[in-house]
Order: sequence, then structure tokens, then C-alpha cells
Amino acid sequence: MDLRRKLVAGNWKMNGSLASLAELSAIAEAARQAGGVDVAICPPFTLIAAAMTRSGGLIIGGQDCHWAQSGAHTGGVSAAMLKEAGARLVIVGHSECRAERGEGDPVVRGKAEAALAQGLQAIVCVGESDAERRAGDQLVVVVRQLENSLPDDWKEGELIVAYEPIWAIGTGKVATVADVAEMHAEIRAFLVSRYGERGTRIRILYGGSVKADNAAELFACPDVDGALVGGASLTAEQFVPIVRAAAAG
Repeated sequence: MDLRRKLVAGNWKMNGSLASLAELSAIAEAARQAGGVDVAICPPFTLIAAAMTRSGGLIIGGQDCHWAQSGAHTGGVSAAMLKEAGARLVIVGHSECRAERGEGDPVVRGKAEAALAQGLQAIVCVGESDAERRAGDQLVVVVRQLENSLPDDWKEGELIVAYEPIWAIGTGKVATVADVAEMHAEIRAFLVSRYGERGTRIRILYGGSVKADNAAELFACPDVDGALVGGASLTAEQFVPIVRAAAAG
């Protein structure tokens, strides 16, 4: 994939069935027609192998992985298992995982490192809560998460950052364009300070109630290199317009 080429990644979360994979054909066709955009779908682990047979060129990814390669971790899914199933990328550190499972930054970093060790791309998620934003601490919180969640070593194109303000996930609320621009600029500055010139080539996605009616405006922001899309990625009807907006932007 081209570096800094737009990426639109759909996170199906705990939704979907074999029947749901019928949506992939229309999404794949739209991705081919749009051109210039990478499109990924991250279904539940149980659907990854089946999704690969119907992907039509879409990138298929996982929603999470364990930091260990194997072991006594009941219910865990390793990066190696994802790769064997056909996944090419994996989301780590999603706010729902951080909140529901108590995952801290060191755990997220371990997962990212495990993914990279298997040759998977890692989408590392960061974002502040509503209380943290109201207190004016959003930049400090996100930079701290970046400092402690991102791995030191990675190959070109493998590391992706997703900014997803927790208060905007599944709520219908969307950060203003000014808020997104400010945060993405801060993230870019951190990436450059940490990784040097390589940091200019890491893609930064926005996630948080991205829909067809706000996608174009978001993609027009500097340093918004795509989107991590939740509910709107479950159907081609809602997801395809976002893909087209990315291609146009």
C-alpha cells in the first residue's frame, strides 16, 4: 500500500454473520471504482477466513490480538492466528477494549509489537474521554497514550495511528473539524519528534461516528489520512459513500 494513501477501515465489532459477508461484494466494487484508496474490513475473528474468500481485493483485518504468540490465554487470539486466517492488519487499543477490559498502554504496546512481529499492520488507537476533554486535557492524554502505546521498531507502512475520541464513538457526536485538525496536528508533531522523518509517513485515521454526511469534511482536514468506521461499515449502503468521499478527498 502507498504510504499516506487514504485508508478507510471498517470495524464490525461484535456484529455480523456469514450472511453479512454478502455486503463485501458491493464494498469491493466501490473500492475498485474509487481507486487511490485502501479499504479494509475487520469482522469478528470467526468470519475472517470466510471473508477472505469473498474479499474481492479488500484488506481483511482483525479487531484485536493477544500480546503473546501462544499459551494459556483462554479466549485469546494471537497475531499469528490472525495471519494464518488471512488477516493483513489488526486494530489494537480500541477504546472499548481499554474500557471494558482495563487494557493499559503497556498492554496495547505489547499487542502492537506482537502484530508487527507477524508482519501485520497495526492500527493503534488513542483518544480522550468526555471528562478529559471538558477539563482541557485532551492533548496531554493523547500524547501520553502515544508515548506509552507505540512500539519503537516498525517497518514502513506497518504502523498506523487512529484518533478516536471516546465521547464520539457510537454516540452520534462528531468532533468539530477544528478539534480534529488540532489533534491530528499534535499527533503528527509527536510522531515526527519520536521517529524523525519516518513520522511524516505514518497514516493517522479519524474514528468517531464517521458517516457519509460528515466524511468529506473530515477527509479535507490536514493529516487526516482516512477513517476507522464503526456502525456505518456494516452495510455497503452506508460504507460506500465514505469510501467515495476518501477517494475524492
